[in-house]
Amino acid sequence: MPAAEERVSGNLIYRGRIINLRVDNVRLPGGSKTMREVVEHAPAVGIVAEAENGDLLLVRQYRYPVGEFLLEIPAGIIEEGEKPAETARREMQEEIGYDAGEIREVMRFYTSPGFSNEMLVIFHAVNLVPSEKDCDSDEFLDVVRLSPRELRQAVESGKIKDSKTISSIFWYLAHKNDISQGGGG
Repeated sequence: MPAAEERVSGNLIYRGRIINLRVDNVRLPGGSKTMREVVEHAPAVGIVAEAENGDLLLVRQYRYPVGEFLLEIPAGIIEEGEKPAETARREMQEEIGYDAGEIREVMRFYTSPGFSNEMLVIFHAVNLVPSEKDCDSDEFLDVVRLSPRELRQAVESGKIKDSKTISSIFWYLAHKNDISQGGGG
C-alpha cells in the first residue's frame, strides 16, 4: 500500500456558505513537497425516491456553474446536528413534496476526491406519501418522473449528466429485482 501524504501547513483562502477553499503544503512519501488545493464541503445526501410502480422521482433545475438545466435525484447538504436520514426526509419534502414510509442508506461515496472532501450518502426511499412541497427560497425545481427504461435511456443518451444521479440510477437498476423481491440489494 502506498504511503500517505503528510500535511505540513495550510492556508484557508476562502470561507463560503457552501464551500471553503484551502491550500495545503504536503510532504510526499519520497520526502519532496508539493501543494494541494482542497475544497472543503459539508457532507450531503441524495435520495432514490421510488414510486409504487418503480418510477423514480427526479428534479429538474438550473445549475449555474455548468449553465444548464439538469435532471438529478433529490439531494441536499446535511445541516449541523442533523442525521443523514433526517436530511433525506427534509430534502424529499422540500424538493419533491413527498415523505417515505421506509428509507434506508444504500451507499456512501466521495464526489470528487482529487480536490474535495465532500461525502455523499445515498438513500433509497419507498412507500412514498405526498406532503407539501416546500422549496428553499433559492430553489426553482420541477419534479420529473421516469420509468426504469426511461432512466437508462436518459443516462445513456447524455440527458442525465449529474454523477450522483448516474451512480444512484445504476445502483437502482442493478438492484431492482432484489428490491422488488424483498432482498436488501
